[in-house]
Amino acid sequence: MPKSLDTAFALEVKTDQLHIINQFSSSLMQLDTVEELLEYVTSEVVSRLGFIECVIYLADDKTRTLKEMASIGTASSHDTYHIDRTEISFDQGITGYVASTGKPLMIGDVSQDPRYIADSRPALSELCVPLVYKEKVLGVIDCEHPQKHYYNDTHLEILSTVAHLLSAKINQVRTVEDLQQTVMQLNDAQKLERSMLQIANLTYQSSELDSFFESLHGIITSLLRADNFFIGLYDKQLDVLDLVYIIEEGVRSNAHKKISKEQLKDTASYYLLNIDQSLLFTKEEFQQHIDAGHFKMVGRQAESWLGVPFKVNERISGVIAVQSYSKSYHYDEHDRALLTYVSRQISMAIDRQLSRQELEHRALHDELTGLANRSLLIERIKHAILRLARADKRHQHALLYLDFDRFKSINDSLGHEVGDHFLVKICELILGTIRNTDTFARLGGDEFAIFMENITDKQQIKDALERIQQVLAEPLDIDGHLLQASTSIGVAFCESSRDQAYKLLQHADAAMYEAKSSGRGKVKFFNNTMRKKLKNHADIENDLQHGIEHDDFELYYQPIFAIQDAQVVGFEALVRWHHPSKGFVSPNDFIPVAEDTGQIINLDLHLLELAAKQIALWASKGKAFGRITVNVSSRHFASLDFVAQIHALYSKYKLPLGSLCLEITESGLIGNLELATKIIKGLEPLEVKLCLDDFGTGYSALGYLHQLPIHILKIDKSFIDHLNKAHNPLVDAILSLAQSLKLDVVAEGIETEKQLAILKQTQCKFGQGFLKAKPMPASEAEKVITHGLV
Repeated sequence: MPKSLDTAFALEVKTDQLHIINQFSSSLMQLDTVEELLEYVTSEVVSRLGFIECVIYLADDKTRTLKEMASIGTASSHDTYHIDRTEISFDQGITGYVASTGKPLMIGDVSQDPRYIADSRPALSELCVPLVYKEKVLGVIDCEHPQKHYYNDTHLEILSTVAHLLSAKINQVRTVEDLQQTVMQLNDAQKLERSMLQIANLTYQSSELDSFFESLHGIITSLLRADNFFIGLYDKQLDVLDLVYIIEEGVRSNAHKKISKEQLKDTASYYLLNIDQSLLFTKEEFQQHIDAGHFKMVGRQAESWLGVPFKVNERISGVIAVQSYSKSYHYDEHDRALLTYVSRQISMAIDRQLSRQELEHRALHDELTGLANRSLLIERIKHAILRLARADKRHQHALLYLDFDRFKSINDSLGHEVGDHFLVKICELILGTIRNTDTFARLGGDEFAIFMENITDKQQIKDALERIQQVLAEPLDIDGHLLQASTSIGVAFCESSRDQAYKLLQHADAAMYEAKSSGRGKVKFFNNTMRKKLKNHADIENDLQHGIEHDDFELYYQPIFAIQDAQVVGFEALVRWHHPSKGFVSPNDFIPVAEDTGQIINLDLHLLELAAKQIALWASKGKAFGRITVNVSSRHFASLDFVAQIHALYSKYKLPLGSLCLEITESGLIGNLELATKIIKGLEPLEVKLCLDDFGTGYSALGYLHQLPIHILKIDKSFIDHLNKAHNPLVDAILSLAQSLKLDVVAEGIETEKQLAILKQTQCKFGQGFLKAKPMPASEAEKVITHGLV
């Protein structure tokens, strides 16, 4: 070929190659992925350059290997073109050499080069250029040809240009992909953070577990796939797994599933709970555990299984598990970490729920017996009364009010621990006699109630009462003590939705007191006579405060005298109520009402002030009245305020020291003897004496004498009544006890000369009674102070 033609042909080839390069440069703008790039380079660039066999490798910096990503070549008639070696180390062959040095290499005869590694179809010449961006080797373009010395400098130049452009584009694409990946990771992190915050808020805001689980599942499915999802609670004592929330094949199951002891041992959940660690299985790994006998297949086998255990308390453990049935979706360590976090939130939520339930139970149940308390009983009565509006007219409700007989004496004689065990045993027996729909409640102390709903026949009540009496008929062995239980019961009914819970309780209570006053083990039904008594009680309650404010109360004074010479040594102040419409109201009628309602506190303070005024008046007249004894409720001995109130009276009226004496009845129990002692000690500077009335009629007098600084004993009138014919040994015993404790004694209720004569022969120093004087107004008492008793 003439030289001019050679030059023209070379120019044409050069022009064509430049056109390919220019077209490649513009096409790079349209390509977005590395795979598209490499495919375009091999099919549209390298092949058009006339390179019949070419492979593009990309470098893996971590393993320092080259991995085949794209190739072109001439296939034989029998197969398609393929590369035998798809992965080459940096220290292997000509390709590895170029990757490790970062420099191109053109070899005319590879058979003479020891670095050459022959493929299934050996080549004779090779052109290999690195893909380099900013001195970092990204890969290699490796071209081979079956002819020796096929490649020339032009080929090297143009392939190097292609490699340069390709390297820049690969770096650009990777940078964009990295940025996209970073953005995706940030979005995923933000989504995860939002989800974690939602779960945390859900944990502390949800008041009901089922809705908590449902909301929790909704959040979890936004983060990972959960074709099957369940939460199970394992009770160690019962050895039962309760599946409290279940999603199967994407469908919610509303019913709890309890896995019995027999089935439980075969489950993956039980295996997980036993080893106490999370488990992440592929389908194959799950099968391996089945083959090893760790558990059995339950249900359809999943492609991926993830379970995490958690602990609620010493008794309750749990498991949360998810399953995927998709071959393209498998759980990973990220999912395990997520579900572990979720398990902790579930644990806290369940613990809070159980704690809340326990608090609610404590708030509505008696701690000793576990029975419903007054609040829960009233709530159930209210709801039951409302239901009467929709019920058959034959339906009614009944309330049985129980008071256990002689419980106080058992407590005092055998101790509170025996008393508590006695109560618990009685409650267990009675609980076995009532219906499942009945409410058995402890109202306080030894008072209980049984609320029976939807009674259609009063025979049902009689049968219930008979069952109670039967179970209490036999003596009970309580801590080695043989004790006989019995109960006084009052029964009241409500028939209308207009009835009120507190009135039903009030009526049953009134009936119980009637039963108690009739003897042990009696039953009384509320009736109209009791209704009138309650109305009178309510009227007195309403009028008491009015009487205090309008000065309707007056003190009468009964002299206390020396047994030997009848000299007056003081007075007992006794209250009289002159009601504006009812006239005289007996203390026996209004004092119990005042005690029950708490109005006794204000009434006592009012009477103490009346007494203080009278003392001050007599003191100003120079009357030698001794001391005035005022009866007060034991309720005053529950607060140190009483000390300040008595000091205030002494200061306000300038009372002589020791002129005021306080009297409590033995039956008016003082709950806190330690505090009562502090109160009495606080009154010592005023020389206030404490007198114990009705001594010998209650159960706790000896305890009082040992623990309270009592100064005076009063022998109850019931003992003095038996002094008509001879000495009463009980009176002698009381006098002997008082003498040994250095206490003064006052004999109450002296009504005959015979009684006084007998008392003169004893060590009893003081007395009072109708024989010498009845209670009298202050004006008459003043005459007694002046002239003495007749």
